[in-house]
Amino acid sequence: MDYSEVEAEILGLIVAASERDVRAFGEETVTRLVRPELLQGAAEDELTDDARAALTTACANVLTISAAELHDALAAIYDGILVEDDLDAGVLTVISALAHWHSYLEQNRRGELYELAIRSIEDVDHEVSADLGDFLATPQMAAEYERIRRLLDPGAVQSPARISPLS
Repeated sequence: MDYSEVEAEILGLIVAASERDVRAFGEETVTRLVRPELLQGAAEDELTDDARAALTTACANVLTISAAELHDALAAIYDGILVEDDLDAGVLTVISALAHWHSYLEQNRRGELYELAIRSIEDVDHEVSADLGDFLATPQMAAEYERIRRLLDPGAVQSPARISPLS
Protein backbone atom coordinates (compact mmCIF):
# COMPACT_ATOMS: atom_id res chain seq x y z
CA MET A 1 0.00 0.00 0.00
CA ASP A 2 1.51 3.34 -0.97
CA TYR A 3 1.32 6.50 1.16
CA SER A 4 -1.63 8.06 -0.68
CA GLU A 5 -3.62 4.83 -0.25
CA VAL A 6 -2.88 4.84 3.49
CA GLU A 7 -4.05 8.46 3.72
CA ALA A 8 -7.25 7.72 1.80
CA GLU A 9 -7.99 4.64 3.91
CA ILE A 10 -7.52 6.57 7.15
CA LEU A 11 -9.76 9.38 5.93
CA GLY A 12 -12.48 6.88 5.02
CA LEU A 13 -12.22 5.22 8.43
CA ILE A 14 -12.55 8.55 10.22
CA VAL A 15 -15.56 9.58 8.15
CA ALA A 16 -17.32 6.24 8.74
CA ALA A 17 -16.45 5.79 12.43
CA SER A 18 -19.03 6.17 15.18
CA GLU A 19 -18.77 9.15 17.51
CA ARG A 20 -17.64 6.86 20.32
CA ASP A 21 -14.95 5.22 18.19
CA VAL A 22 -13.67 8.47 16.73
CA ARG A 23 -13.42 9.99 20.23
CA ALA A 24 -11.57 6.92 21.57
CA PHE A 25 -9.21 7.09 18.59
CA GLY A 26 -8.59 10.80 19.18
CA GLU A 27 -7.90 10.34 22.88
CA GLU A 28 -5.48 7.46 22.35
CA THR A 29 -3.72 9.16 19.46
CA VAL A 30 -3.28 12.56 21.08
CA THR A 31 -1.99 10.84 24.23
CA ARG A 32 0.52 8.95 22.09
CA LEU A 33 1.64 12.15 20.36
CA VAL A 34 2.18 14.23 23.51
CA ARG A 35 4.31 11.67 25.32
CA PRO A 36 7.15 13.19 27.38
CA GLU A 37 9.98 11.55 25.43
CA LEU A 38 9.11 13.67 22.39
CA LEU A 39 10.03 16.76 24.40
CA GLN A 40 13.42 15.48 25.54
CA GLY A 41 15.23 16.73 22.43
CA ALA A 42 14.17 20.32 22.97
CA ALA A 43 17.01 22.72 23.60
CA GLU A 44 16.71 25.13 26.49
CA ASP A 45 16.85 28.11 24.11
CA GLU A 46 13.86 27.01 21.99
CA LEU A 47 11.10 27.92 24.45
CA THR A 48 10.68 30.36 27.31
CA ASP A 49 10.15 28.91 30.77
CA ASP A 50 6.47 29.92 30.61
CA ALA A 51 6.03 28.17 27.25
CA ARG A 52 7.80 25.06 28.49
CA ALA A 53 5.56 25.00 31.59
CA ALA A 54 2.41 25.47 29.50
CA LEU A 55 3.51 22.70 27.15
CA THR A 56 4.26 20.30 29.99
CA THR A 57 0.96 21.04 31.73
CA ALA A 58 -1.08 20.71 28.54
CA CYS A 59 0.55 17.36 27.76
CA ALA A 60 0.05 16.02 31.27
CA ASN A 61 -3.63 17.00 31.25
CA VAL A 62 -4.49 16.54 27.57
CA LEU A 63 -7.54 14.35 28.25
CA THR A 64 -8.99 16.49 31.04
CA ILE A 65 -8.15 20.03 29.93
CA SER A 66 -10.98 22.09 28.47
CA ALA A 67 -10.84 23.61 25.02
CA ALA A 68 -10.55 27.08 26.59
CA GLU A 69 -7.68 26.01 28.85
CA LEU A 70 -5.93 24.35 25.95
CA HIS A 71 -6.41 27.52 23.89
CA ASP A 72 -4.69 29.54 26.61
CA ALA A 73 -1.88 27.00 26.91
CA LEU A 74 -1.31 27.04 23.15
CA ALA A 75 -1.22 30.85 23.17
CA ALA A 76 1.45 30.76 25.90
CA ILE A 77 3.40 28.15 23.94
CA TYR A 78 3.25 30.10 20.67
CA ASP A 79 4.22 33.33 22.44
CA GLY A 80 7.19 31.58 24.03
CA ILE A 81 8.82 30.06 20.96
CA LEU A 82 12.29 31.58 20.76
CA VAL A 83 13.56 30.14 17.46
CA GLU A 84 12.50 30.96 13.94
CA ASP A 85 12.23 27.80 11.83
CA ASP A 86 14.37 25.44 13.86
CA LEU A 87 12.11 24.00 16.56
CA ASP A 88 12.90 20.42 17.61
CA ALA A 89 10.89 17.84 15.61
CA GLY A 90 9.48 16.24 18.77
CA VAL A 91 8.32 19.60 20.09
CA LEU A 92 6.71 20.37 16.73
CA THR A 93 4.88 17.03 16.83
CA VAL A 94 3.57 17.73 20.33
CA ILE A 95 2.47 21.29 19.57
CA SER A 96 0.78 20.18 16.34
CA ALA A 97 -1.05 17.37 18.17
CA LEU A 98 -2.24 19.79 20.86
CA ALA A 99 -3.44 22.27 18.22
CA HIS A 100 -5.41 19.61 16.34
CA TRP A 101 -6.87 18.24 19.58
CA HIS A 102 -7.88 21.76 20.61
CA SER A 103 -9.68 22.31 17.31
CA TYR A 104 -11.43 18.96 17.65
CA LEU A 105 -12.55 19.76 21.21
CA GLU A 106 -13.72 23.21 20.22
CA GLN A 107 -15.45 22.43 16.92
CA ASN A 108 -15.88 18.63 16.90
CA ARG A 109 -14.34 18.48 13.42
CA ARG A 110 -13.26 15.00 12.36
CA GLY A 111 -10.73 16.50 9.99
CA GLU A 112 -8.65 17.38 13.04
CA LEU A 113 -8.59 13.70 14.00
CA TYR A 114 -7.47 12.84 10.47
CA GLU A 115 -4.60 15.27 11.02
CA LEU A 116 -3.77 13.55 14.32
CA ALA A 117 -3.68 10.22 12.50
CA ILE A 118 -1.31 11.62 9.89
CA ARG A 119 0.93 13.13 12.60
CA SER A 120 0.99 9.70 14.26
CA ILE A 121 1.96 8.02 10.98
CA GLU A 122 4.65 10.67 10.46
CA ASP A 123 5.95 10.10 13.98
CA VAL A 124 6.50 6.42 13.19
CA ASP A 125 7.95 7.32 9.78
CA HIS A 126 10.45 9.58 11.55
CA GLU A 127 11.64 6.53 13.51
CA VAL A 128 11.75 3.96 10.68
CA SER A 129 11.79 5.89 7.37
CA ALA A 130 9.02 4.03 5.58
CA ASP A 131 9.13 3.55 1.82
CA LEU A 132 6.44 5.73 0.20
CA GLY A 133 5.71 3.02 -2.37
CA ASP A 134 5.26 0.25 0.23
CA PHE A 135 4.40 2.31 3.25
CA LEU A 136 3.39 -0.57 5.51
CA ALA A 137 6.47 -2.72 4.85
CA THR A 138 8.09 -2.07 8.23
CA PRO A 139 6.58 -3.80 11.26
CA GLN A 140 6.36 -0.48 13.12
CA MET A 141 4.37 1.23 10.36
CA ALA A 142 2.11 -1.78 9.88
CA ALA A 143 1.45 -1.84 13.63
CA GLU A 144 0.56 1.88 13.69
CA TYR A 145 -1.77 1.48 10.73
CA GLU A 146 -3.47 -1.48 12.43
CA ARG A 147 -3.79 0.52 15.68
CA ILE A 148 -5.60 3.25 13.76
CA ARG A 149 -7.86 0.74 11.97
CA ARG A 150 -8.65 -1.13 15.19
CA LEU A 151 -9.69 2.04 17.00
CA LEU A 152 -11.74 3.54 14.17
CA ASP A 153 -13.47 0.35 13.08
CA PRO A 154 -13.35 -2.17 15.94
CA GLY A 155 -15.99 -4.36 14.26
CA ALA A 156 -13.74 -4.95 11.27
CA VAL A 157 -11.03 -6.62 13.34
CA GLN A 158 -11.28 -10.27 12.46
CA SER A 159 -10.69 -13.00 14.97
CA PRO A 160 -8.36 -15.77 13.75
CA ALA A 161 -11.33 -18.13 13.35
CA ARG A 162 -13.02 -15.75 10.89
CA ILE A 163 -10.01 -15.17 8.64
CA SER A 164 -10.33 -17.02 5.37
CA PRO A 165 -7.31 -19.14 4.39
CA LEU A 166 -7.50 -17.45 0.98
CA SER A 167 -7.29 -13.88 2.29
